[in-house]
Amino acid sequence: MKKRAMMLLAVIGMLFSGGIVHADLAIQAFDSTGQLTYSTLSDGSNYNYQVEWAPSPAGPWSAYSGAGSWQAGSQPNQGDNITNFVPMCYRVVATLGDYMVVDLSGGTNAVNYPISHLTAVPAGGWTDEYKTTKLVFRRIPAGTFTMGSPTAELGRDSNEIQHQVTITHPFYMGVFEVTQKQWERVMGTWPSFFNNASYRDSRPVEQVSYYQIRENPANSDDPAVGWPTNSGVNADSFMGRLRARTGKAFDLPTESQWEYAGRGGTTTSLNSGKNLTGTGSCPNMAEVGRYWYNGGSGYTRNGGTSVATAKVGSYQPNAWGLYDIHGNVWEWCLDWYGTYPGTVSDPVGASSGSYRVGRGGAWIYYAHGCRVGIRYYAYPHLDSTLMGFRVALPPGQ
Repeated sequence: MKKRAMMLLAVIGMLFSGGIVHADLAIQAFDSTGQLTYSTLSDGSNYNYQVEWAPSPAGPWSAYSGAGSWQAGSQPNQGDNITNFVPMCYRVVATLGDYMVVDLSGGTNAVNYPISHLTAVPAGGWTDEYKTTKLVFRRIPAGTFTMGSPTAELGRDSNEIQHQVTITHPFYMGVFEVTQKQWERVMGTWPSFFNNASYRDSRPVEQVSYYQIRENPANSDDPAVGWPTNSGVNADSFMGRLRARTGKAFDLPTESQWEYAGRGGTTTSLNSGKNLTGTGSCPNMAEVGRYWYNGGSGYTRNGGTSVATAKVGSYQPNAWGLYDIHGNVWEWCLDWYGTYPGTVSDPVGASSGSYRVGRGGAWIYYAHGCRVGIRYYAYPHLDSTLMGFRVALPPGQ
């Protein structure tokens, strides 16, 4: 090993989740071929490992782009000898897997809901357990996007003014809308209208208000209380109980987080990368979500999942693996409804208002009402057959 190529032989790695320092995650050796070895974390979680370099211990740190990420004991690609690089400092960084899973199977009597991490979608896909007794989340990377819709977009509303938004830190977003069984596991009740016992478990929960989901204090219309003044929730709300049993500050996503995650990097009216072909019936919409023309129109209270709300995950996901961004049920967001700002980072919405934001459209709407840019608003006490939600985990949790 060339001594001039290494100032630090052991630089501690940092975990993404909570920024925890692990002393056992350290570079152990470079040999004459440039092979790097390091210890791995042994607490049972699944981690992704990445080698980074910098000109000094103060950074800035960059991912090594030659051989990419080394697993413990692995060899670099041919010709990718790390000792040939000018930067002097190297470190190994571990991040938890892209997916987080909360186990709700213990129900309302559980002392806690265990949390685990996955590096990829399970080999058998997201089976029913992930839609009924477990909550699954995808880690969404930080980034900048254009929120809103272009003026020429078919079906566009005037409140969708485009503006640049930067999401400065990664966060977790529910892969699916919260289902009726998941609500029952946390709350012990079955509030939904479409409650046929043969089908209800994996359908999205509806007829749940913003207050029932998270508000603090419950049933307060005082704009000085609750989001964005503070992020507290009522202890008996869904989020309150979920927080108590996980130790994590789960909540609804902000409107900007919702659209950023929902678009999955796309700029089109649908997160498949396609646009609408019509404002009413549209084959492109039929690929990505439940709406009026692919099952919504035939709704009955006791019908199966071929009418009204669909089983979550029945349609094509976006590039980040999120399902049902289009249609099925409107999804509550944290924000008060208001006019979009200009260029902004991590917006929290209006400081006060009368209505909370809903996004994504619902089973009863035509195609233009289920675009990724569509906005909805409702009184926070509303519990409607059209309104549901998905859970997010803010940065740093």
